[in-house]
Amino acid sequence: MPRSRLLLAAFVAVAAANLLANAADHRVAELVTKPLLMPLLAAHLWQATTAQGRRTPRLILAALALSTGGDVALLGTGTGWFLTGMALFLGAHLCYVAAFTRHGAAAALRRPPLLAVPLAYGLLTAAALAWMWPGLTDAGLAVPVAGYALALSTMATTAAAHGWRVGLGGALFLSSDLLIATGVAGVLDPPGAPVLVMATYAAGQALIVTGRAAPPPAAPRRAVTPAAAPATPR
Repeated sequence: MPRSRLLLAAFVAVAAANLLANAADHRVAELVTKPLLMPLLAAHLWQATTAQGRRTPRLILAALALSTGGDVALLGTGTGWFLTGMALFLGAHLCYVAAFTRHGAAAALRRPPLLAVPLAYGLLTAAALAWMWPGLTDAGLAVPVAGYALALSTMATTAAAHGWRVGLGGALFLSSDLLIATGVAGVLDPPGAPVLVMATYAAGQALIVTGRAAPPPAAPRRAVTPAAAPATPR
């Protein structure tokens, strides 16, 4: 089995262990598993792209490094740790936006059917912020969460321009952060929220990374018209 697949399998195993730790509220297991998730995805990305003879996208690696920092920060408790994690994930989203835009997202989003994606994510973000605003204001986090939500929505929008896998990954990442925000605002607390947050987050990041690690589609081969045979003199 290629090394990149072994690393992806290791990520799946660690993610499953982390979900079980969250479900059982096992603090030690969560502390051990969560910081390993994004480094395993980064290693998978590096191995997969290197094996294809391609340069590993540095902006994606930077996003995964910042996400690792955010994961560690959010293991802490209190507003200070929460804001630190938010700042690190904000950096990750900006790296993703830069990576997706550099590879043609802006042009793709100006053409149908993707033309509707920015409007859809914009309306979703505005509606979610309006719903959570009173609770976020009470927590003193309305303005930073609004700024973060703008970057998050932009990340998901530009991800949609890079195929279904990366687009779905961006949507799941947005869903994970939305679940966190609703808990902070006190407007929604579904059963098993920590498991849902980590499941959507891990799946979203994995889809983005595996989508970017996949070999680029082969260029269509052009048909070759055989040259006409020279006329034979009679």
